[in-house]
Amino acid sequence: MTAAAPHRALPRRALLAAPLVLAACQAAPGPTGGGRDVARIERYLNDTHGLTAHVVQTWPNGTVGAGTLFYEPGHLRLDYDTPHPMRLVAAGGHVVFRDAAQQSVTRMNLSRQPLGLLLTTPVHLAGAVTVTAIQHGADVLQVSLARTDNPSQGLLTLGFSDFAGQLSLVAIDILDARRNRTRLHLTDVGTGRIFPPDFFSLSTPL
Repeated sequence: MTAAAPHRALPRRALLAAPLVLAACQAAPGPTGGGRDVARIERYLNDTHGLTAHVVQTWPNGTVGAGTLFYEPGHLRLDYDTPHPMRLVAAGGHVVFRDAAQQSVTRMNLSRQPLGLLLTTPVHLAGAVTVTAIQHGADVLQVSLARTDNPSQGLLTLGFSDFAGQLSLVAIDILDARRNRTRLHLTDVGTGRIFPPDFFSLSTPL
């Protein structure tokens, strides 16, 4: 997700705020290695269907974009409205990024991308995946993940709101092998949407 950042940035304003859940967790870390929390996160990622959210994304070069995120276990799609139309679709072990302004298409293998840790089916946070940290804040929960056999490929950190025992994904932080960081901040998160059969097709045009 870091190779195809657009070149124009939005006005900074409130959009530049880092995902608050990640900052809160880092400020108030909790105990690591919580098996109950790992099980809750696995269950959420495997059982949540038809997730949609407004997303603000900050690329490693400081460029900021906004749009809509769609998630189904094993599938992810990002439709960007700003700074110009773009689309990222990740499914079946691959990711395709289309940039209308640059008239470019970038294809990558998820097996070498931290984002791939989110899109295995089913998600299992053990074995091939190592939980490097679990942290708690005020009504928030954060987990950091790496590939067990090659942790140098990068780190994926997921932030969740945690109210009354109910999790909701609100932040995704991707640190790639070159130490480039991409942050996604999710708001207006909803679930239960039914996607058309070809919604997550890697060949879907803009």
